[in-house]
Amino acid sequence: MAAPRILALESSCDETACAVVEGLFVRASVVASQVELHAQFGGVVPELASRHHLTAAVPVVREALARAGVGFEWFDAIGVTEGPGLVGALLVAVQLARGLSLATGLPLVGVHHMEGHLVSPFLGDADAPPAEFAPHLALSVSGGHSELVHVQGLGRYEVLGSTRDDAAGEAFDKAAKLLGLGYPGGPVIDRLAADGDPNAVPFPRAMLGSRDNLEFSFSGLKTAVAVYIDQHGQPSSRQALADVCASFQAAVVSVLVAKLRAARRRVGTSLVTIVGGVSANRGLRAALAEAATRDGFTLRVPPLRYCGDNAAMIGGAAALRWAAGIRREPPVEVYASLALDEGRARDG
Repeated sequence: MAAPRILALESSCDETACAVVEGLFVRASVVASQVELHAQFGGVVPELASRHHLTAAVPVVREALARAGVGFEWFDAIGVTEGPGLVGALLVAVQLARGLSLATGLPLVGVHHMEGHLVSPFLGDADAPPAEFAPHLALSVSGGHSELVHVQGLGRYEVLGSTRDDAAGEAFDKAAKLLGLGYPGGPVIDRLAADGDPNAVPFPRAMLGSRDNLEFSFSGLKTAVAVYIDQHGQPSSRQALADVCASFQAAVVSVLVAKLRAARRRVGTSLVTIVGGVSANRGLRAALAEAATRDGFTLRVPPLRYCGDNAAMIGGAAALRWAAGIRREPPVEVYASLALDEGRARDG
């Protein structure tokens, strides 16, 4: 059976994206970033994000088609993120997908945003071949999510643990804001942490007391950063700043790795992935690689270009659903919030 050919669209938050995929092989991936737009406000402004999507959506589609060298007649279906995300932002790609479907006759495939991330480590392109999507344990970490997911198969997901408050990426951004590092904060903290002492500041590691508890909490760590600054003032040198960043990052990473190791022991899988925007963090990647060697499991991480929000992962998930014959009625809806292990996030 030929690999499904999918035109994929993504606009769930602050990235407007389009991709051309053939199965899990990415022929073209285009992302229009809004980082500079939102940086001046210290975070994503939903109304501005929606307006930017409106102006960027058609150009990214045209560029993706041009890069892949194909026309609409080449495709089997159109895949699009239907949620979760910012409703106004989601509507842009969904309505564009619906319009293209009417104009071309191509059927629609709705994709849960987090399912797209789960597929991202298995994508391939001209730089590396794709891998077969297989059952595994996923650590999903981003600005909106911190979850441990037992992936038993396509559409069969068990969330073993998630955050009770702030997601890991959100904690990075808030800590960076407290330290005057701007938005987005994760990449800046990661760069500075490489030159710092991770033991310089004894920041707390929340919810590590019980191995049976696979949930996360990062709001207290954010508060600890605020208390440290209140007591000691802003770091007075670049080295002092690097030490605070390294200590903060070490606190986040140690919790994520400890919970993942406990979850892997529980489900017994030999394949582990990390996905989402925070999967680009070098400290986290290094710590998980070390854990993989120590515990004897295989670790798959997405290329950096597929860590953040992108349409290639949505296309890959849509291709898997199309190949499996999974159809929904209606094919696409829009929802702001929906857990990965319920409702339309599953096989339908």
